[in-house]
Order: sequence, then C-alpha cells, then structure tokens
Amino acid sequence: MKIGVISADSANESRVALTPDAVKKLRKLGFEVVIQSGAGQAAYYADELYQAAGADIANSSADVITQSQIITTVNDLPAEVTNHLTSGQIVIGMLDPYRNTQLDSYAAKGATAFAMELLPRTLSRAQNMDVLSSQANLAGYKAVLLAANEYSRPFPMFMTSAGTVKPAKVVILGVGVAGLQAIATAKRLGAVVEASDLRPTAREQVESLGGKWLDVPMSAEEAETAKSTGGYAWTPSEQYVKDQAAVVDKALTNADIVITTAQIPGRQAPRLVHKTTLDKMKAGSVLIDMAAGTGGNVEGSVPDETITTGNGVRIVGAANISSMLAAQSSDLYANNLVNFITTLMAPAATDDASATQLALNLDMEDEIQGALAVTHDNQVRLAKR
Repeated sequence: MKIGVISADSANESRVALTPDAVKKLRKLGFEVVIQSGAGQAAYYADELYQAAGADIANSSADVITQSQIITTVNDLPAEVTNHLTSGQIVIGMLDPYRNTQLDSYAAKGATAFAMELLPRTLSRAQNMDVLSSQANLAGYKAVLLAANEYSRPFPMFMTSAGTVKPAKVVILGVGVAGLQAIATAKRLGAVVEASDLRPTAREQVESLGGKWLDVPMSAEEAETAKSTGGYAWTPSEQYVKDQAAVVDKALTNADIVITTAQIPGRQAPRLVHKTTLDKMKAGSVLIDMAAGTGGNVEGSVPDETITTGNGVRIVGAANISSMLAAQSSDLYANNLVNFITTLMAPAATDDASATQLALNLDMEDEIQGALAVTHDNQVRLAKR
C-alpha cells in the first residue's frame, strides 16, 4: 500500500506532511511512500533525503495521487488536485473542515477525508495524534520571539552603570497549549508575565509557570459551575464577561507585549482587544495576534501584516506561526500522521507467513476514525456549526 505526500500549495506554508524519518517508520510498517518533488524543500528536507529513506519521487501532485491510496497533506488539497481523486482513496490533513468548500467534491469522488483538527483530545490513546497541540506548542514559543524582535526594548531586567532597565510586561490572553508555552518562554526571557482565560481553572497552570493570573471576581454559583465543568463548557454571565474585559483593559494599558491565542474551531476568533483599549496602550508596545487568520483577536489586525496604529502600537497578524519553524513543526506533524495512519490498518491475510501485508480497516464506529472522518461512502459526515 502506497502513501503519497502532496506539496503545500501556499506561499505562506513551509511545512510538509511527512518527513524522511516518518518515511522510514512507514517503510518499516510495510508501506511504500511517494512524495511530490520539492515538497519538503522549504522545511529543509531535500528530495535526496526522502530517496535515502526509501521514498519514490513524483514530478507532480497528479502523479502522487495516481499512485497512492492514502494522500497526506498539511492543509486542504488545491481544487485542481482534488479533481484527480478516485473512489476509495483517503485524504489526511488539517482540512479546516468547518470552512472547507471542497467537502462535497471529496464526497462526490468517493474519497474518505480525515480532518486531523477534529481529534477528540480527551482520549488518552489519541494524544500522540494531536496536531493542534503539537503545532500550537511551537507557535506559542515562536510568538514570544516574534514579539521580542518587534519590541524596541529588552525582555529581562538589566543592572547597568547608566541605570536599571526594567523588565518587559507581557500579557497572554488565552491559556491553552500555545498560551502556556508563550508564558513559559516569556518567563525564560526574563519578562514579567500576566495571563487571562475564560476558564478559571487555568489559574493553577499559569501560576505554576511563574505567571500572574488576572483575577476576575465571580459569584459562588459561577465558581461552582466553572469548577464542575472543568471550565470548558462553562458559559460566563454577562457581568463576568464585563468584569473580565475591565481587568484585561487595565492590564493591556500597562503592557509592553500582548499575545492573543484564542481560536474556536469553525467560528470566527473572538474579539479580545478593541480599539478603545488599543488607543490607551503605550507607543512602542506590540501585539501578536495568533488568531489573525481566523478573524483576529485584535481589532485592526491583518493576516501576515504588521500594522502600526496612530499612537504607535504595533499589531502583528501572525496567521501561520508554526510554518516559521517548518523543520520542527513538520517533524511533529508527521509523527502525528504516522500514529493516526496506523489506526487505519490491519494485517491482511496472506499465504506467506513471513510477508508483511496491510489492509485498510476503516471503521466509522471507532471513536477516533469516526470523529475525524468528514467524508465517507460518498457522504459529507460533518455536522454544521
């Protein structure tokens, strides 16, 4: 059985779905691999490295699809590539399912498409397939370095003969995987860090990393509800949201660096920083909007652009930070895919007991496969949001 690797079709995407090390792992499992020529070049994986790992090189994406039963990709396939799919083929990648306009095409072609973003992250056996966590971890780290590069002062406190240099004040909005890594990185660089999240349960994580929790008072009833749901399913009251906005506004007014990480799959990113707050921030302060590609947490942010407001605040629309660390992010992503692919296979019956043969074992009742499959049996399986 052959697995194909399609080259990313974006000027802003440097990652590749499978690395040479991943190819070696798949070869040991009995797979063949074919990769589009140049697919790994932007991540510093030359064709020769793939050949040394046992992969074949194809001249075009059409050639890859013609040869492969499983097609791997970083993002959704380009429309012209989708046209080459045939019934029974499998597509695996970060397909942005709730914004994807090609699901009907996948279904019409008879392809089974798996969107890796839909992985049930609460399943212990799924943790090594979690692409959102692997990519967000690196993105949170890199976001702090981007901020340090944009900021005109150092992060740590310096004692010099000319005077004391104060440490930078960093505020992190959204304490998921990316936010926690951003806190840890900013602390390592010597900054004073504060953080906020709608989940009160995130406080312990923030403080364990040395950050200060931006506390918002809540009623005893709200505290119990937030605790009993783990914070994720908690719907805050209108008063709590108002109070949190006031706390955040005050923190941002005094901040040097702000990093926003809040994104909701299938929806526009929530607006966390409004113009009224931006107008009160200090000249030279920097905001890194990690949600710029999905609507933006910061009013006025533009994907892949840096905007300077009239009062000298710099807003960096960081739409695809993981791609800036293409070599490492590709390596982690490829490991996620290898781990998922193994769940799709079962040993095939053969007369030769020494031979390794694999057969597809698609099972939409499986808690992982069923959750990730957005098309199967000529049907779109994704529920509308």
